[in-house]
Amino acid sequence: MPTDEHLAPLRSTHATPAVFGAGAAIGVLGGMIGLGGAEFRLPLLIGLFGFAALAAVILNKAMSLVVVLVALPARLGAVPAAEIAARWPVAVNLLAGSLLGAWAGATWAVRMRSSTLYKVLAALMVLMAAALVLTHTTVLGTLDLPLWAQVPAGVVAGFGIGVVAAIMGVAGGELLIPTIVLLFGEDIKTAGSLSLLVSLPTMLVAFARYSRDGSFAVLGANLRFTAVMAAGSIAGAVLGGLLLGVFPDLILMPALAVLLLVSAVKVARHD
Repeated sequence: MPTDEHLAPLRSTHATPAVFGAGAAIGVLGGMIGLGGAEFRLPLLIGLFGFAALAAVILNKAMSLVVVLVALPARLGAVPAAEIAARWPVAVNLLAGSLLGAWAGATWAVRMRSSTLYKVLAALMVLMAAALVLTHTTVLGTLDLPLWAQVPAGVVAGFGIGVVAAIMGVAGGELLIPTIVLLFGEDIKTAGSLSLLVSLPTMLVAFARYSRDGSFAVLGANLRFTAVMAAGSIAGAVLGGLLLGVFPDLILMPALAVLLLVSAVKVARHD
């Protein structure tokens, strides 16, 4: 069961405008790259708002879930539901691994010492930075694997993504999208919608696991904080979507990757 060290402070005392503004800033960053921005929100929860590692992960997961629930119907305008439904084997293949990975990741997170979790989070931020640059600055092809190899590869990839998503409290789109493109040959737009379909049940499984250990105490004590920051994230994501293409990817993505790397260093040094 998590200790007070993992979940302190239980309640944020920051002003509502500051919380909303921080969420909006993260949302703008996420919107400009077509993601929810949870990878940027996590270090903010730790560094600016002072939450312990596990508490920050759980709050980040709650806000990521809200953003995904809003983003999923919005994506249907760009990619019709019938088109996504026709690709259900892709989602099922990844879910076969990601659901198990989410349970395992949440289990490991609640059992880790806080000092260890900070270092694990820092390492995963470096992974996210690399995935960000790879996805947005290179042209992804497809591995063209035969079906007998594609299916187990999807399960293994899904498991790893589920673990990362559960430990960081993110939706996992940064890793799901390139995986769907590489393994299954889908275009980026379709991959984005499929990633949301995989993310939603994966996050719910992680939530179910976290709830078993009393980890939701921090969420119950910070419902207003979570709602305000989630609202800011959604508003910022809409604005970020409108700014999509304003900044060239060759400039924006390396800059955001550097931001993640700097955050990773700070989180790794966190006591």
